[in-house]
This record gives sequence, structure tokens and C-alpha cells, in this order.
Amino acid sequence: MGIGKLLLTSILTGVITLNELKWVAKNQIKLSRCELTTALMLCQMVDSVQLELGCII
Repeated sequence: MGIGKLLLTSILTGVITLNELKWVAKNQIKLSRCELTTALMLCQMVDSVQLELGCII
């Protein structure tokens, strides 16, 4: 999984799962500055309720 693919998938579906958020948190140290910016965008979208938290059934 990559942060770019995660961003696009989340925007398309309007949902980000807790596992995906855990992946972002776990891999923060490995992300480039550009990827960190993308991660911040994801967080801001969750905070502003543009993305909903979902679960895998």
C-alpha cells in the first residue's frame, strides 16, 4: 500500500478504515515530506468529516 493510493481510494469511497490509519501512523517515520503532506491531508479530511471512519466486514 502507498499513501497516494490510499488517498485516492479514500477520496473515491469517502471512507478510510482504522487499519489504514494505523498503517499511516506506523509508517510515518519512513514517509518523505511529500508523503507526510498527503498524510496530513487525510487527517484533515477525517477531522472535517469529508472522510468517514469505516471498518472491514
